[in-house]
Amino acid sequence: MAKDLRTVPRAPGRLPVLGHLLPLWRSPLDFLKALPESGELVRVDLGTMPVYVVTTPQLTNDLLVRKAPSFARGRLFERARGPLGIGLPTADGEFHRKHRRLMQPMFHRNQIDQYAAVMSRKAEDMADSWQAGRTLALNQESYAFAIHTLSETMFSNTISPEAAEQIRRHVPVMIKYTLVRALQPKVLERVPVRANRDFDLAAATLRSIIDDVIATTRRVGPREDAIDLLSLLISARDADNGEGLTDLEIRDELVGTLFTGTETSASTMSWAFHELARHPDVEKKVVAEIRDVVGDGPVRAEHIPQLAYLNRVLDEVTRLHAIPLLMRRTIEPVEFGGVALPAGTEVAYSLYALHQDRRLYPNPRQFDPDRWLLEPGRERPRENFVPFGAGVHKCIGEQYARMEMAIGLATVLSRWRLVPEPGAEVREVAAAVAYPDRLPMIPQPREAA
Repeated sequence: MAKDLRTVPRAPGRLPVLGHLLPLWRSPLDFLKALPESGELVRVDLGTMPVYVVTTPQLTNDLLVRKAPSFARGRLFERARGPLGIGLPTADGEFHRKHRRLMQPMFHRNQIDQYAAVMSRKAEDMADSWQAGRTLALNQESYAFAIHTLSETMFSNTISPEAAEQIRRHVPVMIKYTLVRALQPKVLERVPVRANRDFDLAAATLRSIIDDVIATTRRVGPREDAIDLLSLLISARDADNGEGLTDLEIRDELVGTLFTGTETSASTMSWAFHELARHPDVEKKVVAEIRDVVGDGPVRAEHIPQLAYLNRVLDEVTRLHAIPLLMRRTIEPVEFGGVALPAGTEVAYSLYALHQDRRLYPNPRQFDPDRWLLEPGRERPRENFVPFGAGVHKCIGEQYARMEMAIGLATVLSRWRLVPEPGAEVREVAAAVAYPDRLPMIPQPREAA
C-alpha cells in the first residue's frame, strides 16, 4: 500500500516562510548534491510550496519514462514560457508531439552531417581570431561559437551580422537568469533590479530580432535548397490537416532552440578546455588522437565517431557539469516511489546531483575520462547517465550538440594549447546549466607533430 505524502522526509535547513530558498540561494549545487542523504524522494520547500525531489536513477527513469503519462511540465517550465514562449523546450501534450514531429527532420543524422561543415568553419574562424599570449575569456568565446554556429544553421543567410551580434550578447543573459526567475516568487519579477532589467531586455530583443527575420523570410520566401530551421518551419505542414505554423509558433520555436541549443554546448566546451588544462596527461592523449584521426585538414563529420577518447572526455565533462534542476507535475493521482502523489504535486529531479552520486560514480568530483571504459560484457545502466534527458521530452538536439562540441574542441586543440591565467579562480555557477563564472586562458601555439 502506498504511503501518505506526509511521510516523505524533508530536506534539512528549512526556515519559516522562506522554506529552503536560503540554502538554495547560497549554495544550490551543494544543496542538491546532499539531498540523497535524506532519502530517495525528498521534500524541498520553495517558500511555502512543497516540491518533491527524486534522488535515484530508478525514480528519475520512472518520472521521465515509465510513468511519464501521469506527469506534465512543472512550475519551472511554465514560468519559462514567459520569456521563451511555447515551443519544444516548454510545451506539453499534443502541441509538443506535433511540433517535435515537424522539427525532427532538422535533426536527422544526414542533416546534422551537413551542418558539420558550418561548425568546422565557425570553429576555424574562432581559432584564427586568437593571438598567441593574449588572454581570452574562453567561456565567452565558447558562447560566441555556439551562438554563431546555431544562428547560421537556424537562419541561413537571412540574418544580418548586427542581428547575430545582438543574439550573441543577449542569449547568455537569459541563460544566466532563467533558473532564478523560474524558482523565485512571481512578484519579484517586477522589482526594478539590474537582473530583472537585463533579463527583460534580452528576452524582448531576441523576440524582436526573430520577428524581423521571420517577416523577411516570409516576404522573399525560403530558398529551395535551404536547410536551415527557419525555412523548414515556414515550409512545414501538418500531415493530418495540411496546416502550417503561425509566425508566433515559429518565433517561439526559434527562441527556444537558441536558448537550449546554446547553453549545453557552450558550457560543456568551456569546462572541457578548463579540465584539459588542469590535466595535461589527458590533453596530450586527446591531441594525439586528433592528429591521428584528422591530420592537418579541417574536422569533418566522419571524423567524430573515430575520436573515441575525445568523446569520453565530453561524456565526463557533461557528467560533472549537468543541468541542476528540472520539474514535472502530476496530472492525476499516481503511486510514485511507494508514495501516493495527488494530482497537482510538483516533482523535481537534478541531473547534476544524479551524475555526481558516489553510489553510481566512485570519486564523483574527479575528472576521469577512463571511467567510461567498461570491461567486455559490462554495460552501464542507461538511467545512470541521462545528460540530455529521457522519454518523450528528451532533447531533440543531442546529436547536433555532440557534433558541435567535438568539432569545436578538435579544431581548437589541434592549433592551440590553452593555459589558465595565473591566479585565476574558476567558480561553478548554477543557472539553466552549471557554467563557469569566468575562464581567462592564454592561447599558446601547438607545436607541430
